[in-house]
Amino acid sequence: MLYYFLFSFALAMDPVPKNIPALLTSDLIENSNDQDWRDVAQKDLIYLQLETGLVLIELNEAFAPKHLLNIKQLAENKYWDNQRISRVQDNYVVQWGGNSEDKTKLKNVKPKLKGEYYSTKIDDSTITSLDDKDVYTKYVGFLNGFPVGHYGNKTWMIHCYGALGVGRDEAFDSGNGAELYTVIGHSPRHLDLNITLVGRVRHGIEHLSSLPRGLGPMGFYKDKNKGMVIKSLRVGTQLPRRQQKFLQVLRTDTPLFKQLIGARKFRQESWFHYRSGRASICNIPLPVRFK
Repeated sequence: MLYYFLFSFALAMDPVPKNIPALLTSDLIENSNDQDWRDVAQKDLIYLQLETGLVLIELNEAFAPKHLLNIKQLAENKYWDNQRISRVQDNYVVQWGGNSEDKTKLKNVKPKLKGEYYSTKIDDSTITSLDDKDVYTKYVGFLNGFPVGHYGNKTWMIHCYGALGVGRDEAFDSGNGAELYTVIGHSPRHLDLNITLVGRVRHGIEHLSSLPRGLGPMGFYKDKNKGMVIKSLRVGTQLPRRQQKFLQVLRTDTPLFKQLIGARKFRQESWFHYRSGRASICNIPLPVRFK
C-alpha cells in the first residue's frame, strides 16, 4: 500500500510531458499579429474615473443585456458621479453605488430586474475549453475574452479577479445595476450563478485594489465620507472621441491563445523548477493593449 501511495504521488508531482516547447507568455504576445487581437467597442467600455486614475471595464452583453441597458442609462444620467466607494473588503471586492437620493438620476431605469445569471443561447463549440478539472463545474473555458463555466445548456461568466458584478439584496431578483462591485481578491467562485456578472476590468484595476480597506462589517466604511469619490462613470459612446481610449484584447479563439494556455501550464521561465502542467481558469492571463 505504501509503495502504491509513493508511486502515485511521484506521478502527481511529475506531470510534464518531455516534448513541451519552450514557450514564454511574453514571447507569444510579442510575436502576435493584428489578427490575434480584437477591438473593444466603445458601447461596451465603461470609463470609471476615480481621483487616482481611470479604470476601464469591458461589458459583456451576451450574458446580461437587460442589466447593461440599465447600467448604460444610469451612466448617461450621471448616477454614480460624486458618489463614494462604499465597501473595500480585503481579498474580496470593491463596491459602489445604490445610495443616490436624487430620483431624477433614475429616469428611464428599471427599479428591479430578474437576475441574468447564465445564458442558454451559447454554442459550446465557440468556447475555448480548459481541459484541467475545475472544482466548481464540469467545464470551463473562454468565450470572446471572458472566462466562463458551462454545463448542460447553461453558460455563465466566472468570478475571476477583475470581474464586474451587480449587487443584490437577499431576494434573488433584487439587483438592477445601480450597485456594482469588482473582485479584487482570490477568485470567489462560490458567487458564480448567484450574482449577475456584467463585465471585467481591462485596465486600471490597481486604482481599486489599492484602496484602503473598510473597517466595518464585510469591509464597508464606517464613515461613509471615507470612501474615494467617483468623479464620473460613463460608457465610451457617451464621451467625445478625443476622450475615448482604444483597447484591444487578445482573442481567445485562436491557436495563439491555446499556446498561451500551454505556456501558463508548463511555465518555461527559468525561475520555475517545478512545472505543474495545470492551470486554473482564473490563472490564465487575458492580455490587453492600447491601439
